[in-house]
Amino acid sequence: MISRETPNRRNYRNALLRILRGSLILMVLLAAAGFFALRQYEAAVTFHPVRYAEGPGWKLPSGADDVWFATAHGKHLHGWFVKAAQRTAPATIIYFHGNSGNITNVGWIGSALASRGFEVLLIDYRGYGRSEGEVTDESGINADADAAYDYLVKERGVSPERLVLFGQSLGTTAAADLASRRACRALVLESGPSSASDMARVMLPWAPRWLPALAKNRFESARKLAAVHCPVLITHGSNDNVIPVEQGRTLYDAANEPKRLIIVRGAGHDVSGFAGDGYMDSVAGFIRRTFDGQR
Repeated sequence: MISRETPNRRNYRNALLRILRGSLILMVLLAAAGFFALRQYEAAVTFHPVRYAEGPGWKLPSGADDVWFATAHGKHLHGWFVKAAQRTAPATIIYFHGNSGNITNVGWIGSALASRGFEVLLIDYRGYGRSEGEVTDESGINADADAAYDYLVKERGVSPERLVLFGQSLGTTAAADLASRRACRALVLESGPSSASDMARVMLPWAPRWLPALAKNRFESARKLAAVHCPVLITHGSNDNVIPVEQGRTLYDAANEPKRLIIVRGAGHDVSGFAGDGYMDSVAGFIRRTFDGQR
């Protein structure tokens, strides 16, 4: 006997299929919206560039020159090259600032290091200050770090054996990435994150552990330090409420010898500004000892 589907049953089945299709479409749309929202949130908390605005804040530090150099894809980047107080500098430092502002906020650091006998290149990433382009992800700032390195080596004739990479906060990710791929004398990381996933657990403690895998940036500095074979200095403030001091310790644990860890008691995220001359003396002393074969 052949069973025939009744009109009511057919209508019910068709209605159920429509509901299932609608639910599937809604789930896809919600997932896409969630993914887009995650990427928007990630960009909003990661990059805070401030563009060039003519005014007294753009006065060159004493002994500095405006410099321009290009990335491999032709974006023109701007920086300040601060000459050393003494005629012969043992090292040339590339300083990578944090995620907000521009080089006008760290001109004093260039001057402080130059007064201690070093040449210093302060750079603005794409989209910051007078640099062209727009910053969207870590690959961009890593490419900008490469451009700064090539400018010093190829145009100014600085030996990689004299190059020191110094990053603060977001800038530590560019410095660590560069040091993991290219030769340098020493690496200094101040107030740096160990990875984007570690930061996600700090900022979004309620989020599922797989959520960081959907992010655009990884910032895996701790992992990359395994490939760094120059002396490494890790510094962090004990009271850092942006990037917890535990992440500084994670970076130190991941680094190869020779290495040094400085935890500045009472300092927040801006260790340089909090600790001042004494801290700068410690950084300068670490760099000089790398040329003396000391730790």
